[in-house]
Amino acid sequence: MKLITRIQDLPPELAASVSPEESAFIETLTAKGILPFAVTPFYAQRAAELNAELMTNLQAKRDAERDTKRDAKRDAELGVEPAANLPVGSAQPNQDRVNVIRRQFFPSPEEAHILPYELEDPLGEARYRVAPRLVHQYRDRVLLLANGTCAGYCRHCFRRSWTSTLQGFITEAELVPVKSYLAAHPEVREVLVSGGDPLMGTDERLALLFKSLREARPGILLRIGSRMPVMAPERITPDLAALFREWRPLRLILHINHGLELAPEVRAAILRLIDAGVPVHTQTVLLRGVNDRADTLAELFRELLDLGATPYYLFQGDLAPGTSHFRVPLEQSLEIYQELTQLISGLGLPAFAVDLPGGGGKVHLHPRCIEGEETDASGQVWYLLRSRDNILWRYPKEA
Repeated sequence: MKLITRIQDLPPELAASVSPEESAFIETLTAKGILPFAVTPFYAQRAAELNAELMTNLQAKRDAERDTKRDAKRDAELGVEPAANLPVGSAQPNQDRVNVIRRQFFPSPEEAHILPYELEDPLGEARYRVAPRLVHQYRDRVLLLANGTCAGYCRHCFRRSWTSTLQGFITEAELVPVKSYLAAHPEVREVLVSGGDPLMGTDERLALLFKSLREARPGILLRIGSRMPVMAPERITPDLAALFREWRPLRLILHINHGLELAPEVRAAILRLIDAGVPVHTQTVLLRGVNDRADTLAELFRELLDLGATPYYLFQGDLAPGTSHFRVPLEQSLEIYQELTQLISGLGLPAFAVDLPGGGGKVHLHPRCIEGEETDASGQVWYLLRSRDNILWRYPKEA
C-alpha cells in the first residue's frame, strides 16, 4: 500500500500548512533514522479538505466580526442603540476542529517532551509474551501481533516503539509456536489479531493466517483490530468482506476517534462489512485537542450506532513516550465520561477504561475508581487504581 511519508507528497494545501517548527522537528527525526510520519493518500486528503473548510469558516468569522464593528460604528454615529451581537453561525461549528484529522498523524514538536514516567512498553506486554508474536495477559484470550506496519502512524500510538522494530507480516515459521500454544491452552477462547494493522496483509496472507489459527483451535473467535476502514476504506473490498464472512466467528474492532473521520467512503466500508454479516465494534482513544468533549464523542457514537456498529471501548491515553500533549487529565476524563452518560443511551455508550501502566491490565473507569493518591520522592502525584487481581497500581496525576 502506498503511503505518504514526505511533506512534499502531501496535498498542496496541507503541505502549505506545515510550520517552520514542524519542519525542523521532522528534519530532526529524519536525521535520527526515524520515519517522521506515514499516512494514506485518502486520510491526507481528508485532512486537506478539513483544512480548506476551516479556512473558509475562519474567513467567514472575520467577515462577520468586521461587519459587526462597521454596524456598531454606524449605529453610534446615528445615535441608535446597538443590537445584541448575534452568533456568527456557520463560522462556529468547526472552530474547535482545527486539526482533528491532521493532529492524529502529523508529527508535533511537542513529542520531543518525554516525561520520566512514560514507557516504551506502557501496557507491559513484554512481561506476558509467550512467543515472539503472542501475548497472553488475560486468561481466556491472547493477542497476536500479526503485522508491524499500519496504513498510517497514529501519533498517540502506545506501540510507537514496537512498530519501528518489527515490520513484516507474520511468517509461517513464526506461526508454529503460536499454533502450539493455542493447542496446549484450551482456556483461550479468543485471538485478538492486531499489530500494526493486520489488514496491511493481502487477502491471501490473511486467509493463511486464519486457516493456521483454526487448525490449532477450530471455532476459536477471531477479533481483528484495525483502523483500515478509516485510513484506506478502499481496502474493505467485497472480497475481503467475503473472506471475513467465511472465517466466522470473526469480529472487526475498528479504531475511530472523531465523527469527521466518517467520510462517505468510510461509512460504505463499515456497511459493507456489516452487510456481509461481520459484526463491527469500535474503540476510541480520548485525545486532547481531538475529541475531549462529551458532545463530540456523543455525536460520533450516535453515528456509529446508526450505521450498525457497536461503540465498544473509550480509552484513557496510555503513557507512551512523547504523548503527554494528547492525554486528558484523568479527573477531567471522568467528568467528560459522566457528562457523556447523560447525552446518549446505553446502546451507544462504550465502556471507559485505562490500561494500567506496566502491565496492570485493563480496568473500567468511573467516578469512584480512584482509591487514593500518593506522592513519590520527585514530587510526582499518582492516583491509585485497583486492578482486576485486587492490586493497587499507579497512574500519574497530570495537569
